[in-house]
Amino acid sequence: MGKNKSDNRQVESRIVRIRLVDGTLVNGQVNLNREEGYDRLSDLVSSKQEPFLILFNVVLYDKPMESSIKHKTLFVNKNYIIWVEPDEDQK
Repeated sequence: MGKNKSDNRQVESRIVRIRLVDGTLVNGQVNLNREEGYDRLSDLVSSKQEPFLILFNVVLYDKPMESSIKHKTLFVNKNYIIWVEPDEDQK
């Protein structure tokens, strides 16, 4: 039998910072263990399998970074991402 897509994988989260084309800065966590074979942030971002990057525990900063909005979950269209960087201070 093939693997069930809903199998229970452990969450391996990484804190990331994302800059979008409109200047918005997004801080949040991604699950690197979302799909089999994705064990690096670059694998997840460059994958053509899913058009959206799914983040959780997100803080979204407007262009001037004067205001922030918190989200439990946020879907970011990969076509609108300028860059993504991991937070170097995490475990």
